[in-house]
Amino acid sequence: MKKVLLVSVAVAGLFLSSCTQETQNTLSRSIQNWTGTDGVLDIYAGDKLVKRFIKIDKLSTAYGTNDHKPRPYRYGYGYNDKNFNLKRDPGEKKVYFEFSDYSTSYIFYENN
Repeated sequence: MKKVLLVSVAVAGLFLSSCTQETQNTLSRSIQNWTGTDGVLDIYAGDKLVKRFIKIDKLSTAYGTNDHKPRPYRYGYGYNDKNFNLKRDPGEKKVYFEFSDYSTSYIFYENN
């Protein structure tokens, strides 16, 4: 049983090392989508934090319905952290949000 596991790990390692970086990133995102991520999105107006969303699984790029080209905005679902304490408090609801690539300064990170 140990040999089978060792061979399986070796084969998986060879497979991943032969993939391009983009393929490896895609696989990693797929695993994260399955396991979930505790993402945080901070939105700034200049140097001032004006909005924070927490417990985000992922941000998505919008694509056109007919031409399938990427649109200049991102969207997702998360909790509106009204008091910026990185915790879901009573009354903070899960919301849909979107933001433009052109006019918004933002940082997306994982809350560990």
